[in-house]
Amino acid sequence: MGTMKNSKSPELFNTPFELGLRMVYLLTALRPGGADLQKLVLLDYAIVYSKDVGGPESLHTPVPFRNGELFSRRERIEQGLYLMSTRGLVEVVLDEGGMTYIAGPSSFTMIGSMTSKYWRDLEVRCQWASAQFGQASSAELLEEFASHGHLWGAEIETTARSLFE
Repeated sequence: MGTMKNSKSPELFNTPFELGLRMVYLLTALRPGGADLQKLVLLDYAIVYSKDVGGPESLHTPVPFRNGELFSRRERIEQGLYLMSTRGLVEVVLDEGGMTYIAGPSSFTMIGSMTSKYWRDLEVRCQWASAQFGQASSAELLEEFASHGHLWGAEIETTARSLFE
């Protein structure tokens, strides 16, 4: 009998599920407001590597070239948001400004049930990011993060420059 070979290694980190859970925490911290996808991508980096932007100790170990993660996560965050929306953890509001994601009615129950140190630490980072950056628009966040180019890398500087020129 032949054996099947799995040519693709299983993903361990930054899966749509993991990113979706982080988005639930982040959106709960942002309530009653929400955020568009671009803002969530930027805020995700801020909560994971909070020390890079003047916040508490980073949630994850700072790795070299971590700024490359910033835009590579966009699609997975979008997938994670969709996954969480199928369970009532995230909702989408469509208006003249586009799509805004908000915490869904089941988000509070889920967050209350997660009790490990990682999830408590994540909650603290999300509250910090919400207080620090929650009122800023996506464009304002891009400009703010671009002003810290030595922390974020050239790819965000290029994106920010093209937005504001």
